Order: sequence, then structure tokens, then C-alpha cells
Amino acid sequence: MDTADPLTGLAGFAAALRVAGLPADAQRVQAYLGAVGALDIADPGQLYWAGRLTLCAEPDDLPLYDEAFAAWFTAEEPRRRRSAPVRPRVVTMAALTDSTSGDGRGEQETDELKVAASDTEVLRHRDIAELTAVEREHLRELMATLHLAPPLRRSMRSRPRRRGRLDAARVLRAMRATGGETIRLAYKDRIRRPRRVVLLLDISGSMAPYADALLRFAHAVVRAAPTSTEVFTVGTRLTRLSRQLRKRDPREALSAASRAVPDFAGGTRLGETIRVFLDRWGQRGFARRAVVVVFSDGWERGDAALLGEQVARLRRLAHKVLWVNPHAGRDGYAPVQSGIAAAMPHLDRLLAGHSLATLEELLVEVRRAGRA
Repeated sequence: MDTADPLTGLAGFAAALRVAGLPADAQRVQAYLGAVGALDIADPGQLYWAGRLTLCAEPDDLPLYDEAFAAWFTAEEPRRRRSAPVRPRVVTMAALTDSTSGDGRGEQETDELKVAASDTEVLRHRDIAELTAVEREHLRELMATLHLAPPLRRSMRSRPRRRGRLDAARVLRAMRATGGETIRLAYKDRIRRPRRVVLLLDISGSMAPYADALLRFAHAVVRAAPTSTEVFTVGTRLTRLSRQLRKRDPREALSAASRAVPDFAGGTRLGETIRVFLDRWGQRGFARRAVVVVFSDGWERGDAALLGEQVARLRRLAHKVLWVNPHAGRDGYAPVQSGIAAAMPHLDRLLAGHSLATLEELLVEVRRAGRA
């Protein structure tokens, strides 16, 4: 190191670290030089620890740093260390078939499943209520990757465009400047703005196996469009969770949501809670021209006729009303429950929401339903 200009030599040491594979960026180098300025530069121990604390980002950087430090201060060229190949992480899930059968059919079916689909693809189509603890944890990771492209609507305001409707006002103004000659045509089109999405989540006892997954799904939707998404839980009472679910971390968001919901796994009074939503929030603007998605199995302990009236009222306000029933994805399902039977005539679509794949299809449907 050049002792006449120690700062230049220390900056060169940082460059040697980058050659060795450490992320010694400009910000870390600045912190290193600031630390060295407060220490005795002639003491190798202090110089070593100043760099170790400021230039290393993680424990794997320490061997590279030690090698580069020894090489630099003994006038040897640091060598780039070849990192060991990283083995791909294999997610172990519960066995999908019984491989202990004596006739060998279990092994044959397992081999067929390995060829047909990966564990993740199989999990996407599994019923959420039937998942094991390990599979639920994997599902939470997949749920965090969901992305909703917010549905858009045409605003009344227009913006100049290269294509669209002819903008007569701009054309006439241009003609005045050119003595009445039309030099170039001008066009305009309506601005597209996010359409509001309202999620009503049934958190009654019959929906308890799906409650965690639905809240995580709602968190993903809110994070994608926080200003145009509203989330409420419906059970024996109505609770707004939009503010809690705007937290970035899913665990913090769900923890805040669980503290805010007093009627989790309780009864179901959909008609009364939807009426409260419409009186307090929907009539004032939340439901107007919005895409409203109701997550419920349709079991109504209250008056089913009241539920039908309120869903009809909701349909008059909203742009689209979608009902997501986890049981609708099962073979032989028929909407015979009192609640869903009363709501069916006023719905735009009845969808299944029992698996990750059906929730992904719901995102596409919400996007499609938002078009004017």
C-alpha cells in the first residue's frame, strides 16, 4: 500500500475486494474510509476490523475478505475464489400417494406423478381445506407471488393520443395558426383509471379452513392496488381491514387483521352485514361502479330473503358482482344453500375459490370484469 497517500491505497484495497468477489460498492467504501479516519491507520488490527465491519455484507464474505486483506497488505495479488456450485433447493411435500402397498402400484403411480407434474403444480390444484401443515406453508410462499393487474375503467377526461377520436378543438386551433390550412390531425382518447375492487370475506366457522388463504389473497390484491382496493370481513358483524392489509409484510398484515376481527369463526349473517356495508360504505361510493367479490359458501343463519334483497341492491350499485364459493369447484356441486340460492339471480358470475389455481383464475376474471 502506498503510505504517502493512504486513502488512495485503501480505495485500491476496496477495488481488490471487488476483484475477489465482495460487494464493496461506493457506499460501503465511503463508510470504510470514514471509519479509518477515526482510527490509527498504522495499526493493522484496527485497519482489519474497520474493513471487516463496513465492507462485508454477510458471513460468506469473511473468508474472501481475510484472503484479500492478507494478500493486499503483503503486496500479493488477491486471487478470485471460485464459489462452490449451489445445489437447487428441493421442496419436500407430503406424499401424494401410498407407496407402501405391496403390489407395487404405489411406486408406479408415484413415478407417473413425477413425470406428469411437479409438486408445485400439483399443489396449485389441491383443495386448500385438505392441505397438510407443510403444504400450507408452501402455499403461503406461492400466495405471496400472486400479482393482480388492477382493472381499468375509462375516465370522462381525455388525453392527447396518436390514435383515437378526432380532437376537433385542437385541429381548429392549429388551423387558425396556419391560415385555415389543416397541416396535421389531432386525436384524443379517454384516460384509463383503476376501477375499485371490493372484497367481502366470509370468516364464519364454515369458512375457517379457507380463511387464512383468503386473507393472504386479499393482502396480495391490496398490495397490488392499495388505493383502489377495499377489504371487509363479514360474519356476525362487518369489519374493514383495508388499512391493516396495506402493510408490506404478509405476517404483520395478517397479525394486524386478526386483532381487528372480533367474530372470527363465528356465525353467518350475510344479509345483515351486507346491508351494513351498503348503508355505511357502499352507498356512499365504495360499491359504485366497482367490482365486488364476495367470498362465502352461502350458509346463511339469518333471513335468506334479506340476503337476496341486499345482493340485488349491491348489483344495482356495482359494475360487476362476483361470488366465490369454495364448494363450487367440487364435482356435483349445486347452489342449493339458502344464502347462495337467494343471491344467484343477482350475480354476474359464480366462481370456485378452493385452490390456488382457481384464485389465479379469479384475478383474471376481476381484470376482465373491470372493463367498461
